[in-house]
Amino acid sequence: MFRQLFDPVSCTYTYLLADERSREAIIIDPVLEKIELYGQLINELGIKLLYTLDTHTHADHVTASGKLGQQFHCEVTTGERSKALHVTLRLKDGETLKLGELTLTSMYTPGHTDDCYSYLCNDRVFTGDTLLIRGTGRTDFQSGDSIAQYDSLFNKLLKLPEHTYVYPAHDYKGMTMSTIGEEIRYNPRLQVSSPEEYAEIMDNLNLARPKMMDVAVPANLQSGLINETHEA
Repeated sequence: MFRQLFDPVSCTYTYLLADERSREAIIIDPVLEKIELYGQLINELGIKLLYTLDTHTHADHVTASGKLGQQFHCEVTTGERSKALHVTLRLKDGETLKLGELTLTSMYTPGHTDDCYSYLCNDRVFTGDTLLIRGTGRTDFQSGDSIAQYDSLFNKLLKLPEHTYVYPAHDYKGMTMSTIGEEIRYNPRLQVSSPEEYAEIMDNLNLARPKMMDVAVPANLQSGLINETHEA
């Protein structure tokens, strides 16, 4: 059971994934403003939310993970490198989550930020902001590192089978998904021959600062529970 949801303000994709038989579910990169929609869908589908999961500390929206954790009494999950509070489960590189017969495997893929993780589930990978459709996540803030991202891309994600479906955390042109093979062939930022050539591209993008960054990052370091300060 799989749903791809979209927030048009931040161009964020949120993914709801559940095992058909057990009805156990996870929601990946939820957006605070969409929390009522998530609750409605979870109830309508008759699924049990076991986990929320943020792929990294986002700078363009506030996560709904903390609020969903309270509402559905589920685990608030991140990769172990995340500095967010109110997290109840931190996954190491290579560690797995079980949803009935489904398994999600954590992959540490830093570069966009130093706490970026991707998650592989059978024939698909949720890449956060590390690998986008015909692009890659910027590396110019939040401990971003172009060389680290090159390694995450070329030595981890692009080593997956070419038929693996790619589901990123964002898209700004209306694309909904891709495959590893498509990105190898058609992603312009991946047509490089060395880490240095990739870093040259990434270090000269000259992108505007995310409008929500000053609000979103502090809020997301609280898992979206902005007025709470203790760690769960």
